[in-house]
Amino acid sequence: MHKTELTGVDGSNLLAYLAALGTLRVLTLADGAPEVGMEWSDRGVWRPVLHHASAGSPDELLDLLELLVCGEGSIDAAWKIGNDLTMSCDEYGKVLRDNVENGSGGRRTLDFLAAFGGDVYGAGPKRETMSDTGFRTMSGAGHQHFLGFMRELASGTEREHLKRALFAEWDYADERPSLRWDPADYRPHALRAVDPSGDPIRTMRGANRLAVEALPLFPTAPVGRRIRTTAFRDGEAGAEVVWPIWTDRLELGSVASLVASSVGTPRPGVAQIFRAARFTEGKYRNFSPSRAML
Repeated sequence: MHKTELTGVDGSNLLAYLAALGTLRVLTLADGAPEVGMEWSDRGVWRPVLHHASAGSPDELLDLLELLVCGEGSIDAAWKIGNDLTMSCDEYGKVLRDNVENGSGGRRTLDFLAAFGGDVYGAGPKRETMSDTGFRTMSGAGHQHFLGFMRELASGTEREHLKRALFAEWDYADERPSLRWDPADYRPHALRAVDPSGDPIRTMRGANRLAVEALPLFPTAPVGRRIRTTAFRDGEAGAEVVWPIWTDRLELGSVASLVASSVGTPRPGVAQIFRAARFTEGKYRNFSPSRAML
């Protein structure tokens, strides 16, 4: 078993954490075997260490990831249902039923659809629009499209983007799209000499692309009379997302269970828990810098 530390990933950053989990998920599903695992190591910041049966170097891992997440062929059918998660409950229910009955997209597509939201309880003033994931940060305003950006990321991400996201200090040298999961995506007007809305968006394309692959680890489900997203809870000022850092080698199924059960509660093997508030300003949702809970 080979171990490779992802030296560019900081587990306290939500986008970086999701990128690490997305890396674990796509490699596991590609291999179809439990010889892929992950643990976290304290280097002053929390770095993920990937265990893989065959890939023993950064270059070998990047070779695998390039095949799995780069190019239009890596776009899942679930990302093609529209540009945003703004369907009516009836429309989204039909999408869910069609995929269950026909199995056209397979299990991966169903996992993404379950993560995107549900058709049980509507949202909005008329309660007709589908309830969607807590990770949704945009709905078309300002030409920013949640599903559209996923497709654009897949089409435009190259090996070098992945390398800089996983194995280098983040330089934010890439232009849009960004899914707004990084606290650096929030650019407030206060204390700025000029309006920042005209500034080009700078992001880490590879991290955003890998983070998309983590969404099926955060499915939605009805709780009470609301749709809840795994790892989200009600905080003091609104919704917040909570994520665990673990120090034992865990495979994908165990990671999914841990993420689902660690909403602010210490667990054996969990060395740290981070939380970040989700807030809305203007047309977009954003996530705050994280805070350690242990």
